[in-house]
Amino acid sequence: MLRRYLLKRLVVAIPSLIIASLIIFTLPRLLPGDAVQLMLEEKAYGKDLDDLRHKLGLDRPIYIQYFTWIGQVVRGNLGESLWTRRTVVEELGSRLPVTLLLAAVAGSFSILIGIPIGVLSAVRADTLRDYVARSLAILGLSVPGFWLATLVIILPAMWWGWTPHLGFTEFRRNPTAHVLQFILPGFILGIASGAAIMRLTRAMLLEVLRQDYVRTAWSKGLRERVVVLKHSLKNAVIPVITILGIQFAQIFSATVIIESIFQLPGMGRFLFDAILQRDYPVIQGINLLVVSIIVLINLLVDLTYAVLDPRIRYS
Repeated sequence: MLRRYLLKRLVVAIPSLIIASLIIFTLPRLLPGDAVQLMLEEKAYGKDLDDLRHKLGLDRPIYIQYFTWIGQVVRGNLGESLWTRRTVVEELGSRLPVTLLLAAVAGSFSILIGIPIGVLSAVRADTLRDYVARSLAILGLSVPGFWLATLVIILPAMWWGWTPHLGFTEFRRNPTAHVLQFILPGFILGIASGAAIMRLTRAMLLEVLRQDYVRTAWSKGLRERVVVLKHSLKNAVIPVITILGIQFAQIFSATVIIESIFQLPGMGRFLFDAILQRDYPVIQGINLLVVSIIVLINLLVDLTYAVLDPRIRYS
């Protein structure tokens, strides 16, 4: 039965990917400016521009361009960068691990921040701890990540003459420095998601703590830790699992700015440069990969949801 549930989710994911591919292919072509003219640094005209457009297939109708592109994507060919002259697959192969590690660190921080503080806030509802936690959550949702990252770089330099490490250290050169360089940007990136998780965890746990079976557990004289962690948290965390997929999508979208600020050579920074260069294959390839990762994460979330609550797999 679980296998049938998973197959249904896969069938639903396919139309989502097709619609996303249409949007991804169309939107870059709506950007102002001529990609061919930009490639030739605005020094060419006439036949040179026409020859390059023909070589890139930009002189054909857009629907033919789309079907040609999607046919190549199905075969694993995302095209060649108009800017670096390397294949998009090669570029993503070197930059994807950076973004995935940054997103993993940010996601870990968001969970480590959101769930424990949400549990504490619910168990100590309407106390000073609860008010402080809720205020910090609102602050975390309100402060933009790029603004906080800028302050983290500028203020220590002004006050103490120190700045956090900017740039990228490869793993083979210094494994420790390679991992540590993701801690600060990952923490900043995970604050907003952690605040959202904290608020939802608090709300769901408060609702569960009011259930009859929890009151029965209290009446039996069970310890608070057992009632909260064993009897209540498992049911309260199910909606939180659902929102994790949305939070990871937001984390991926926010890597564009954070990678640019901390000079990390990930997909986000490469996407920003590709947009400036009107590099259609790179823009399409990165966005399609990100959408596919998000669809996969949502599929894993649905699967986890079904495992935590067996009733879902029969619906």
